[in-house]
Amino acid sequence: MKKTKNTRKTKPTMVKTAVKTPAVENNNSWSWTIYVYWFIILFFIAATFYILGRSHEFFHHTQNNVVVTEEALKQSEDYMNSAKEKLAAGNIEEAIQDLNSAIDESASSDIYTLRGEAYMQIGEYQKALADFDSAIEKDGMNAVAFYDRSLVNTRLENYEAALADINNALAAQSMKPSDILSMRNLYAKRGQLNLWLKNWQGAIADYTNSLARAEGSVSASVYAERAEAYTAMGEYQSAIDDYTSAVRVISEQIQGVSSQGERESQSSNAMGYFEKSAALNLKLGNDVAARNDLESAFAIAVALNDEESSARIQNLINGLN
Repeated sequence: MKKTKNTRKTKPTMVKTAVKTPAVENNNSWSWTIYVYWFIILFFIAATFYILGRSHEFFHHTQNNVVVTEEALKQSEDYMNSAKEKLAAGNIEEAIQDLNSAIDESASSDIYTLRGEAYMQIGEYQKALADFDSAIEKDGMNAVAFYDRSLVNTRLENYEAALADINNALAAQSMKPSDILSMRNLYAKRGQLNLWLKNWQGAIADYTNSLARAEGSVSASVYAERAEAYTAMGEYQSAIDDYTSAVRVISEQIQGVSSQGERESQSSNAMGYFEKSAALNLKLGNDVAARNDLESAFAIAVALNDEESSARIQNLINGLN
């Protein structure tokens, strides 16, 4: 009986051993799940750092790998402001050095325009043209760059190119106005170019447009140059009227001129306008008006102590007798 009891006691032990096997399998399954979770987490961490790294590269580098930071932009602006102050003080070479430091791959159209103006002041016209070209390439609506390039082309006697630039400056100014320019001055400049190109009607139209503008002050030279166009077309009375208007403008503005040299220059211009008006009055047979013009010119010559002009004008008056 005892042996029988012992045999039965061994069976529960075998049953217990069989029950432990599923527990081991569950434990292995849990471990693999943890590995998968950690793999996913590490993947997202790596991806996040990669994206952040690419974003950092994008915001701090251009396509040409040029660093463009807020500090660099501020430094460029400081150089430009310093250059403006030096240009105003007449330190052209130092201003150019500042602008050289400010110009890089990300330089603005305005910086190129300013350096071009500096080169223009010292007669480096080809360098000025190159800078104005760069300014216009960066901003096709930069009216100041077009205007400045027209000035350089005018000095180089490339009048057709200068006229094309003024046309573009007028178009740009109408769409993207610059405080530096005025439509009055732009029309006056185009009138001058048309005058030199002997496009008399075009010149008269431009000068008339300039005088009709409200912004800025009227220049006596606009009236005088329009008078030249009228003279070339044989419209002598219109030319005389414009010379009279030119003298009137000078008489109004000369009181506000502080420089003695400028006052003398303006007075000399008025003397010349009186002489030209006298010549036209003679063509029209207006001898009295011609004499009055010559006497006014003589009075200015005496006031300027211009003995040569005084003698010449006095001979003209004597010839009328």
